[in-house]
Formats: sequence, structure tokens, C-alpha cells
Amino acid sequence: MQQTYTYLAVDLGATSGRTVLASFDGQRINMREFTRFENPQLPIGGHVFWDLPHLYNEILRALRQVKAEGIELQSIGIDTWGCDFAFFDKNGQLLGLPYCYRDPHTDGSMERFFTERMTKEQVYDRTGIQFMPFNSLFQLFTLQGENCAALKGADKILFIPDALIFMLTGEAVCEYTVASTSQMLNPKTGDLDADLLQALGLSRERFGRLVQPGERVGVLTPQVQTATGLGAIPIVAVGSHDTASAVAAVPAKDTHFAYLSCGTWSLLGVESPTPIITSDSYAENFTNEGGLDHTTRFLKNITGLWIYEQCRKERFGADSVKQQERNGKWEIPTDVNELNALALTSTCESLIAPDDPRFAHPASMTAAIRDYLTETAQPLPETPADYVRIIFRSLAARYREIIDILRRITPVEIERLHVIGGGSRNQFLMQFAADALQMPVIAGPQEGTALGNALVQVRASGLVSSLQEMRAIIANSIELKTYLPTK
Repeated sequence: MQQTYTYLAVDLGATSGRTVLASFDGQRINMREFTRFENPQLPIGGHVFWDLPHLYNEILRALRQVKAEGIELQSIGIDTWGCDFAFFDKNGQLLGLPYCYRDPHTDGSMERFFTERMTKEQVYDRTGIQFMPFNSLFQLFTLQGENCAALKGADKILFIPDALIFMLTGEAVCEYTVASTSQMLNPKTGDLDADLLQALGLSRERFGRLVQPGERVGVLTPQVQTATGLGAIPIVAVGSHDTASAVAAVPAKDTHFAYLSCGTWSLLGVESPTPIITSDSYAENFTNEGGLDHTTRFLKNITGLWIYEQCRKERFGADSVKQQERNGKWEIPTDVNELNALALTSTCESLIAPDDPRFAHPASMTAAIRDYLTETAQPLPETPADYVRIIFRSLAARYREIIDILRRITPVEIERLHVIGGGSRNQFLMQFAADALQMPVIAGPQEGTALGNALVQVRASGLVSSLQEMRAIIANSIELKTYLPTK
């Protein structure tokens, strides 16, 4: 009888977190959601923070449940969003709550950095990373300007997955894929860039030792072992940036594909054996992020279902007195699939530019959409169906724009789009994408991040030898759905 091995994937997103048990029998991998919890953003003192102790405690809760159920774990892996970080003093104590990337205090920071420290061209040449105001480089620059006490007192500056690893093992590491999102890592040298650190006045020693996905970085501390009842279980540095783990789970049979990690953000790109840092990639603001086996995730970080989710919270303007007077009371389905299907009942042809700055963190997303359409002289939405159709078609149109650029500036032959993440379940968005791209869209796995996380652990334990073997296991373990163009 084939032995089954069990791994725990800790998968933390920007709104919620979960732990997933992955069982591998040598041929197939089975996933079971183990625990789930909220990851709220905390507005305090005019800023927005993450509750890192809450996330740590939820991991401990999951580990206690592992012990209670008598599960034998081979290892644990943690993936999270990128860019954000935590500060620890020389005694290993957390210095305050980590800032959230959605805190608007970084607005304008890029321009100030380019004026005061290093030019935009020099930063891109060193990092190949897309310019976004919440990149770690600009967050740290902003905190310096604010005389942040936690930054001044920090002995260690650790990205969020690395911070949790530190809290669990006492080992300070800097995992390559999440470090690559910071706009501080130089993909040519494979480490944090010395000139950028000097521009920030920070020493390399304040960051953990660099590790690659698949490296065992430590075991649970005696304190954590006592708190959970478990033994010295290893922690594996997986693709600690969630998109790195998700891309590792793309069930592609060859290299002729683009991938779309579809969730709150849409990350659309290709896999490249080397960084692509050219005048074209700079002009188009593409990013070179770390992947498994020293590959590069050459991609564009674009607004995703964030716009849709914010409109859902506002009930697509149904609570607005003005809208009720104009349209009557809107009937909005509570079932998300029924809501998505409204896109087919609308004939509204208006489009927005999802990456317009006004959609980043508006007071009202529906108002931002209406303002954009008014300024661009397009018909305004009159029903929730119109909003849904506008958002889905606009996202699909943006995917087409990015695919066209990828075909122009990379040597990759793109024959299909693999969509991973929660958005792959949205059959209406997937069909709009297939029609816009005029090529097959293969949806799944929806749990790509947790799958990639788990399979990196499987490979670290010696049961799988290559990335391609990992992808073959995924294709053998899940059901994929293919959408073909209808026009």
C-alpha cells in the first residue's frame, strides 16, 4: 500500500487566511481546508495596519488542531501577499503592527525618492520591478521621512511570511520570491541591491539570510512546541509570495502559455528563464519577480476583482437615494453566481480602465465608475447588471492589452491563458476573457496558491524532483475547464 504524506499549507490573503492539509500518495495530491479566518485591516491613528499577532495565533490554533486530530505533518509552508514587512528588535520582539500596503501614506513617495535618492531609470535597471507606490522600497522611504520609531529600533526587517517563520522558528530569513516584490532585490545578483539599501541608509544585516523556495529553514521553537503539543516540525520556505506558489501550480504541459492569477489583484504574465529588463519593459512598467527554480515571473500587476468586490459591498449603488429614485429598488441576488450571471442580461457597452488611480481606494467604487464614464462620455450604468458587465468586460479588455504587449516584448509563444485563483470559478469572466483574447482560457486550479505551497513542500521532502513533475501531478489531481472563443 502506497504511503500517504501530509503537509500544512498556510495561505494568507489580503482579506482572509486559511490553512490547508495536503495529502500526497505519490501520484495525486488531495487538499482539505483545515481552518479559515479573517485578516482584517486595522485603521488606527490615521494609518492602516495588519494584525500580525492575530495571524500568528491562527497558525497556532491550526497546529493545536493538527495535534488534536493526531495528524502527522511532514512540514509547514507559509505564503502571503508581497511588499509588506514587520520590524523586530534585537530580542526578537515585534515592534508594532506592520503597515498595510493600502495605507495611503506612500502616495507621492515614488516621485520624492526619484528626486532625492535615485532616478526612476536607475531603480528599474537594478530591480526590473513595476513601479507601485506601496512597493517596500517606497514604504521604507516613507517611514524614514515620518521618523518611524519601529524602523529606527529594528534589528530585523522581515517580509510578512518571513516574519511568521521567524515567530515560529526563531530563524530570520529573506525568501527570494517575496523579496523580489520589494523593488529592492536585484535579479542579476540574486540578492538585495547594495545601492538601494545604501540609498535607504539600511544595512543588509537587518534583513534575513536569503533562501530559495524549497529550503528547510528551521523547526518549531520549543515554546511553539509546548504551545501546540507538536514536535520539531520543519518549516519550508515555499514560494512565500502567494503568486509564486500559484504560478508553480499552473498545470501547463509546455511553455507556450501566459498565466493569470485572478483574485483581488490580477497578475498576468509569462514564465521566463531569465529577467527581462529592457527599454520596452521599462516603458510598459512590467515586473520581474522571482519564481521557482530561479525562473522569472515576468508580469503586470493590474487591478482585479477588487473593483467588483467593492461594488458588491455598496450593493452596486442600490442604497443610494438618487439611484432608488431613478431606477426603483434594485433586486440584487445574494448568490454570487446569480449575481455574476447578470452580466449576460445587460447590453451596456461602456468600459473603464481598471488601473486608473481613481479605482485604487475610492470612498465609493460605484461613484468612481460613474465619474470615469462621465468624463469619457460613455453611457452610465442603470442597473446592477450594467455594473457587472462593465467590470467583467473591462477586465477582459485589459487582459487583451497585456497579452498583446507580452507578445511584442517577450519571445514566449502564447497559445493559451491559464487562469488560477478564485477568479477562475467565475465562468462569465472566463468567457469574456476567451472572447477578448480569441484563444483558449483554461480555468483552474482555483486553489492554486495552496497547491503550489504544498507541492514545494512535497519536493523539499524528496518525493518530487522537478517543477514539471509538480505540474503533471496537479493536472492529474484536479478538474480543469476550458473556455473557447464564441466569436
